Amino acid sequence: MKHIFLTLAVVLLTANLATAQDTDREQIETTLNYYLEGGTNNDFETLKKAFHETATMKFMAKDGYKEVNALEFFGSRMKPGPAQDRTTKIESIDLMGNAAHAKLVIDYPSFSFIDYMNLLKVDGEWKIVGKIFYRKQKAL
Repeated sequence: MKHIFLTLAVVLLTANLATAQDTDREQIETTLNYYLEGGTNNDFETLKKAFHETATMKFMAKDGYKEVNALEFFGSRMKPGPAQDRTTKIESIDLMGNAAHAKLVIDYPSFSFIDYMNLLKVDGEWKIVGKIFYRKQKAL
């Protein structure tokens, strides 16, 4: 009888853990979609829901390494207007506890951005805390 209860307890614990991880994965996808949809639609209010206020963006520019506050960067450049001609995809999410990493692909007609996002669950909400990216030129 003890064996049956122990087996049942393990099964229920595993099921609860899987459900919690599915919920976290869905919340991460929602956060990432705030970023993707906000960017596609030039909607800073939507985009900023994805980022922690101190999130950084690090990248290589023509003149070398850059590190900026992500919200300040997007806020200073994003202007209302028609939707951008691009497609977006969440390619992967790696999740462990309160930390996650995601790979996004944003395709424009002549180039793609490959974004790597680091996320943390802060005060019960998933937020992007760091972004690095690569701009890949497409062959003409």
